[in-house]
Amino acid sequence: MTDTKNTDLLARREAAVSNGVGLMHPVFAQRAENSEIWDVDGKRFIDFAAGIAVTNCGHRHPAMVAAVAEQLAAFTHTCQHVAPYENMIELAERLNEIVPGDGPMKSAFFTSGAEAVENAVKLARAFTGRDGVIAFGGGFHGRTFMGMSLTGKVAPYKAGFGAMMSDVYHVPMPKALSGTNEDTAMAGLKALFKESIEPSRIAAIIIEPVQGEGGFYQAPDTLLVGLRELCDAHGILLIADEVQTGFARTGKMFAMEHSGINADLTAMAKGLAGGMPLSAVTGRAAIMDYVGPGSIGGTYGGNPLAVAASLAVLDIIEKEGLCERATMLGEALSARLNAMRAQVPEIAEVRGPGFMVAVEFRDPVTGAPLGAMANAVKDGARERGMLLLTCGTDGNVVRFLAPLTIPQDHFDEAMAILEASILAASGKYDA
Repeated sequence: MTDTKNTDLLARREAAVSNGVGLMHPVFAQRAENSEIWDVDGKRFIDFAAGIAVTNCGHRHPAMVAAVAEQLAAFTHTCQHVAPYENMIELAERLNEIVPGDGPMKSAFFTSGAEAVENAVKLARAFTGRDGVIAFGGGFHGRTFMGMSLTGKVAPYKAGFGAMMSDVYHVPMPKALSGTNEDTAMAGLKALFKESIEPSRIAAIIIEPVQGEGGFYQAPDTLLVGLRELCDAHGILLIADEVQTGFARTGKMFAMEHSGINADLTAMAKGLAGGMPLSAVTGRAAIMDYVGPGSIGGTYGGNPLAVAASLAVLDIIEKEGLCERATMLGEALSARLNAMRAQVPEIAEVRGPGFMVAVEFRDPVTGAPLGAMANAVKDGARERGMLLLTCGTDGNVVRFLAPLTIPQDHFDEAMAILEASILAASGKYDA
């Protein structure tokens, strides 16, 4: 391999950074603008990762940069528990208005998606006085111990870390290619209540409206309706993990809006602040206020710089019509992928709402997952100047998470790169 700044930094990273921190691409960023990233060797990439659905408004959107700069000139940190600030209250007010819910809503701020999930579970357990939590197979909810316990995938998230948190249970997520549907999931819940734990001990059911790391499987509306009815019947709280799905990614501000079903608590992060570390839980005021002062929060939660960025993000999404643009881009991408299925029989399914689209690769004869092909597509795209991510419990899914602000010419360029990379990975094209 030719020595480059990237290879030098990769060697330094391997010597200095824990092996436990994964790496999808051996590419070190030097600068970024909207949907483009340039690495330290000067190579340009079209970004179809967006920091894993974080920079939905693009890298360095001028309105976001201006908002952060203005806040930076005032103060950077006082701690929400010590000397709070007006922009945090404003953001809470706006989230209380736009997050789907029933009745008066309140919000609390944290730093990461895992923290938001942890605190949603804490609130649910406190409010109900129960311990049990149900999650779905293939779901991802973070790398803390509760996050790992809720996550429905062993390697690499749980392997080697010992016993998980108690009273956490899993049921199947509907996946058409695996022969499961909403009836399978509901049957799993009924079996769980019959064989493992009574519903009166369950505090919450947590679900990603569209699984992120798990493979972009969208929860059917009928499943969400069934979960809402079951929760209401047994005094269970429904938690929506919108960490990856929120903020226009699926063509709605929040993915739960596709179903019309409201959760009791919503955990969010990633696209909330466009690259600044910020997460939140928004939910029914009675639940959010049930715990005493000091029981939730954190030193860096609701950092004023991140809050300023988040307020700008909400303005950008509204002013630039990013929900509608997500739908348009996703439809164009899905159409392009589906048009390739005649040439590439390994394309087993194209799925996902809005611009949260994924393609799954399987052997057309045996149905076996083709993780190697998904990786070949990812690596081939990188060589051609496009950054992609894989996902799925078998690693055979490529997911597409470009900024919603991507210019049309960059999107068209990316489609050509993607097509060439898929054809090359299937052995039908050599370039």
